Amino acid sequence: MSAPRHGPRPVLWLVLPVLFACAAAWAARPDTWQPRQQSGTLSHTVYAYRQWQSTGVKLNAGDRFVIRAKGQWTYSPEVGLHGPGGGLPAPPNYPYPYASGGALLGRVGESGEAFYVGSRSFGYAEAPGLLYLRINDDLLGDNKGQLSLDIQVTPAPDG
Repeated sequence: MSAPRHGPRPVLWLVLPVLFACAAAWAARPDTWQPRQQSGTLSHTVYAYRQWQSTGVKLNAGDRFVIRAKGQWTYSPEVGLHGPGGGLPAPPNYPYPYASGGALLGRVGESGEAFYVGSRSFGYAEAPGLLYLRINDDLLGDNKGQLSLDIQVTPAPDG
């Protein structure tokens, strides 16, 4: 005599919806994650105690960008608080010795050349890459504060 069948086990009914949801999410995902091209104005915060910080803004060659910064931070207890323009002249061992110490700096891409941003800057991306920002300082452990930024990107014209 065989045992009576009671139909699918209740556990199967709990597991199947989860499996279907996982399969649907896997099928809908993109092959690789890519930052989106920004349009309009993006707000971002840059901290004085961190190295190069990605804004998440992807620039293509020829894109125009405008960065506006406000707030206060310090790169040395002896200099005190100052704005994105920086404080005293930077020594040669700073990331960008041609600008003031504590100034806001930018670069495009992981290995792009640093440029001065200060409280307002605009430029054109020479090569594609993410926009990075940081304070002009070599020792970040004694730094305090942050800057609030507005970043606007105008895509390069097709042609």
